[in-house]
Order: sequence, then C-alpha cells, then structure tokens
Amino acid sequence: MRDERAYTTVVACFAAGLYLAVLVAAFGLISLATNTEVIADPSAGPLVGPVMTGAAVVMLLVFLIVLGRRVPGAAQRVAPGVAFGVAVACYAVYIGAGGVVGAAGDPSQPFHYFLFAFDQLLSWYSLTVAVAAFVVTLLYQLVLVGRFQQRGRPRWPWERDDDE
Repeated sequence: MRDERAYTTVVACFAAGLYLAVLVAAFGLISLATNTEVIADPSAGPLVGPVMTGAAVVMLLVFLIVLGRRVPGAAQRVAPGVAFGVAVACYAVYIGAGGVVGAAGDPSQPFHYFLFAFDQLLSWYSLTVAVAAFVVTLLYQLVLVGRFQQRGRPRWPWERDDDE
C-alpha cells in the first residue's frame, strides 16, 4: 500500500509538470493565433499571469495526489466526472487567483480586478486551463489504472505465462 501511494504521488508530480508545459505551450500558440496577450490588462502587472497559472497547477497537483492516494490500487478507475470536477476547480482557481492577486497589488481599486476576473471567464486562456486539466486528469487516471491492473513491471508478449 505504501508503494502504491508513493507511485501515485510521483505520477501526480509528473502530471502537474505536464499540465504546466501544456499550459505554457497552449498560451503561446493561442497568443500567436489570435494576436492577443494572455493578460490583456497592462495595469494588472507582470506577476498576475504566472500566479494564476501557478495556482491552477498547484490545484491540479493537490487534487491528483488526493485522488491517487485515497483510492486503493485495485479500485482505481478512469472517471470522467472526477476529471470534469478537477477541470472546473482549476478553472475557478485560475480566475479567482487573478482577481485576488490583482486586488492585492492595487488595493485602491478592488472593483477593477473583479471586472478583470469576470473578463477572464470566457477567454480562450481560461478555457484552455479547464480543458488541459480535464485531459491531464484523465491521462493520470489511465496511467494509474494501467499500472495497478498490470500488477508489476511491463512485460513483452513472449515473457507472459501461457496460463493467463
């Protein structure tokens, strides 16, 4: 059981790294394709975008570690509903972190950053955060299901026993 938990934690860390890489690449491609900035408001400051992305990555990492460690290896399943819930949470944290960090950076205009967060609701970038979280969570679940159903290291077809 302890080995399963360590494995799920390590895979969750790699999944969070994959999520961050997908977000950075997707943001760059969307920015090039639409000729827009990820954070269109120049008064928001240079740290709002990285903090928003970091908050979404940390949220995904926490959810994946909790999901992987709570469910025993034999009971691991690919659950699209859970992946959708993780995607919604990452989406909400991404938008909420932008509003909070923006308001903390300029406390004289908190309503301005409420509008900033509201403006992010249907942007391509925030939707990308949700879609990427959904896909990475499904892949994470798929890796865990494959690992625990296999019961051991991968084997080539000629290494398998005939009575399986």
